[in-house]
Order: sequence, then structure tokens, then C-alpha cells
Amino acid sequence: MRRLGLTAVLGLLLAVFGPAPSASADPAPAALTFTADSATTTPGGTVQLSMTLTNNKTYDVLFVYQTIEPTWLTTQRPDLKYSFTGCALTTAAGSTPCAGTGPSNLGQNYGATIPPGQSRTVTLTLQVAADSGCNGNIGFYSYYYAEFSDATNTSGGPVFTPETRVLCA
Repeated sequence: MRRLGLTAVLGLLLAVFGPAPSASADPAPAALTFTADSATTTPGGTVQLSMTLTNNKTYDVLFVYQTIEPTWLTTQRPDLKYSFTGCALTTAAGSTPCAGTGPSNLGQNYGATIPPGQSRTVTLTLQVAADSGCNGNIGFYSYYYAEFSDATNTSGGPVFTPETRVLCA
């Protein structure tokens, strides 16, 4: 009798909640990847941080909002001095300076609309001050939000960028 009761309860749960979702091989609707042109730098040096957003859906990306923020450990280094001194947007048509950049807001810089299967890359120039401390990591994380022409949206984050170690010369 117990087995029948357990079977009935499991059957009822399946009827109410449905079977467990199966694993899907579908890619994320929009994939965000990061690269750096150098893993190390020295005080006074620069590193190019590139963020590429790829549209994996069959609909256009109409709008993208993204932030880039230093990690907590990076903010705890009083001797570390750096800033973003440049920004460029690379599209299929070429490279142009970013428009509307703030210290951490990259919302307008992906050149939406992004057609299906295409990518947009934003490259930031990270300048380390000549009098900056050394032997510390500069790490960033990012949050993004994208809207598609089929009225859906996706967001991801935080997404961690590669860390760049600042070495003494």
C-alpha cells in the first residue's frame, strides 16, 4: 500500500509541476566576452580591454545597456591609480569613437541594431598612472542588458573581466 501511495504522490507532483526541464544546447541569446591585449602592465602603461557582444538570436538586438565597475579588491588599493582614457566601437563598417561614455556606463556604445549572428566590440583604453602602486591586480566586472526585436530581453552578470596585474618596472 505504501508503494501505491508514493507512486500516487509522485504522479500528482508531475501532473501539477510537469517534468523537470531538460538541458538545452541553445546558446545564450547574447554572449558577452572579454579580452585584454596584455596580461601585465607597469605604472604609466596602458592596456586595451575589449568587450564583444554577439547576437545569437534570430532577431535584431535593438538596445544594449552595460556597466563596467572595478572589483571590490581593486577599490581597496589606495596606491592604485588608473583611469579609462579612450573608447572605440568596432563594427562591420569599421571603428569609431564611442559616444556618450561615462565612467562606467557603456549603454550607447554597441551600435545597436545588431543583426543576428553579428558582433559589436567596445575597446576601452585603461591608463595606469605613472605614480601608481604596483604588484596589484586591476579587476573589473560587468552587467549588461539587451533587448531584441521580438520583444524579449536578456541580461547577464556580473560577468568578470580578465584581471590585469600591475608590475613594478
